Amino acid sequence: MKINEEIPIFFSSDDNYASCLSVAIKSLEENSNKDKSYRVIVLTSSMNEENRKEIKSLETKNVRIDFEDVSSSLEKIDKELKLRLRDYYSIAIFYRLFIPNLFPYYEKAIYLDADMVILDDVAKLYEMEMDNNMLIATTDMVVNESESFCKYSKVALGLEPEKYINSGMLVMNLREMRKEKIEQKFIYLLLKYNMEVIAPDQDYLNLLCKDRIKYIEENWDKMPDFGKDYDVKDLHIIHFNMMRKPWHYEEVPYSDVFWEYAKKTNYYDVLKKELENYSKEQKQADMQGVVNLTNLSNKIIGNDIQLIDVVHETNAITEDSDFNAYEVLNIEGLLI
Repeated sequence: MKINEEIPIFFSSDDNYASCLSVAIKSLEENSNKDKSYRVIVLTSSMNEENRKEIKSLETKNVRIDFEDVSSSLEKIDKELKLRLRDYYSIAIFYRLFIPNLFPYYEKAIYLDADMVILDDVAKLYEMEMDNNMLIATTDMVVNESESFCKYSKVALGLEPEKYINSGMLVMNLREMRKEKIEQKFIYLLLKYNMEVIAPDQDYLNLLCKDRIKYIEENWDKMPDFGKDYDVKDLHIIHFNMMRKPWHYEEVPYSDVFWEYAKKTNYYDVLKKELENYSKEQKQADMQGVVNLTNLSNKIIGNDIQLIDVVHETNAITEDSDFNAYEVLNIEGLLI
């Protein structure tokens, strides 16, 4: 990589996640290589000016922060996407699937979830050799440590659990993803079949990029309550996924690292107040959410048709170089 080449790092966020996003960006900036240039791109459709200003204030000489309002680009398909959301998910989870076509001038990029603390230079991720793979990612240890989710991975997706990735940390080969029409296949699958799935964006990425994923050690996407135990000094990225957020629960593993960086942002008091006010009812709802997800997994396993079945059909249809999912489904596509 040339010394002046800009490394693009994407996040998706709205006002609800602005506070933890600031922690992620602060940790990324502090662990960046001062001799390299980074461009943080926050994909959003509803973040207010106050939060944008606060996050923008984290900019440094070598870390630029931009906001990309995707509402205009996705307005033609926004309604269709929202109709297929469930539970606590927001439309922002889908944004990562549109990065290749929304940003055609990038060949490669990093995607990170907002609920992370970055403890190493992300340039190391960006500079990893991708070969012909579409993604670099880690195995999702939540799936691997649940009997129900392991079975779901095998039955619904045709994937051995250790091959099922978490989509919170991705190095994306945007050139190859455009070439393979990942967005087109996703839109076709989602809108034509709208299959029941556990993780709306993640399951599709796992299947559509199958056999073209480079797996790296889980300390690049370490989930506090799952997987191997690591000393903090051996971690690259901590991912406070699922319900276990340090700003909602005391004594989450590695939470002291989160608060160390939170203190360096203007959201520290906001996050502490959120922790103090997180109610018993909200915690019970979190627990019920896990139960509901497990029940959904068991339900899907019993379905006659699985996502893996319709993916095979979609792959055959989209081999046609002129295939356009938006035209086939009679909807308007991205405005790019």
